[in-house]
Amino acid sequence: MTRAILVTGGATGIGLAVARHFARNGDEVVVTGRRQAPLEAAAKEIGARAVVCDHTDPEAVARLLPQLPDRLDVLVNNAGGQTDFRRSGADGLTPLEVFARDFRANLDANLLSAALTTKAVEDRLTAGGAVVSIGSIAADKGSGSYGAAKAGLASWNLDLARQLGPRDITANVVSPGYIADTEFFGDHLTPERRAHLIESTMLGRPGRPDDIAGAVAFLASPAARDITAQVLNVNGGEHGTR
Repeated sequence: MTRAILVTGGATGIGLAVARHFARNGDEVVVTGRRQAPLEAAAKEIGARAVVCDHTDPEAVARLLPQLPDRLDVLVNNAGGQTDFRRSGADGLTPLEVFARDFRANLDANLLSAALTTKAVEDRLTAGGAVVSIGSIAADKGSGSYGAAKAGLASWNLDLARQLGPRDITANVVSPGYIADTEFFGDHLTPERRAHLIESTMLGRPGRPDDIAGAVAFLASPAARDITAQVLNVNGGEHGTR
C-alpha cells in the first residue's frame, strides 16, 4: 500500500536521501524546506512534491497544512542544522543579546521546528505510522546550543512517544555522527577536522546520507513496530553505548 510521507528539510543531504528512499519504494512523498530552487530541483529528481516552508514559523506551518495529504503515515523531522555557521552581525546588540539570539536560533531550528510540525500534523498521523526525528551525536558529546537543542529533541521524543503510543504510532530519533556530502558544515570544515572526525569512528569512514536514510526507513517499517521512545545512534562507533 502506498504511504504518505512528509520529510522536512528534504532538499539536500540527509533529508534528500530519506525522501529518495521512500519515493523509490512508491510512496507519496512531500518534501519541504526554506529555499525554493533546491527544493523544487530535489522534488523533480526523485518524483516528490515540494512545498516551501520555514518550520520554525507557526504561520508558515499553518499555511503548509492545506498542501499536505489528509493522512500521514510517516513524518520525518529533518529540518535544522548548526545555525552558528549562519551567524549574522551584532547589529548594535550587546554581547549578551547576541548570545541569546544565537542560542535561540539553534533551539528554534532543531527543536521547535520538530515539535511545531509534529503538533500541527498530529491529527493526520495514522495508526501503524511513525515519527522519526533527526538528532545528533552532539547531544551526547556536547556542542553548545546545537548540542543542547538535539539533547532536548531526544527528551521531547520520550513524551511524544508516550502520547502517540495509544494510537499505535511510534516516535524515535536517529542520531547521526559525521555525515559527509551534506551542507551541515558549509565551508567551515577543514581537512584536519574532517580527518579527525573519521579517525574517531571505529569503522574508519565517514557516514553517508544513505546510512541515515536506511535507519529512518527501518524505524518507519513494519519490522520496527515494537520500537518507540528510542535514540538510534548511527555514527560508525564514534560514540558507543553498552
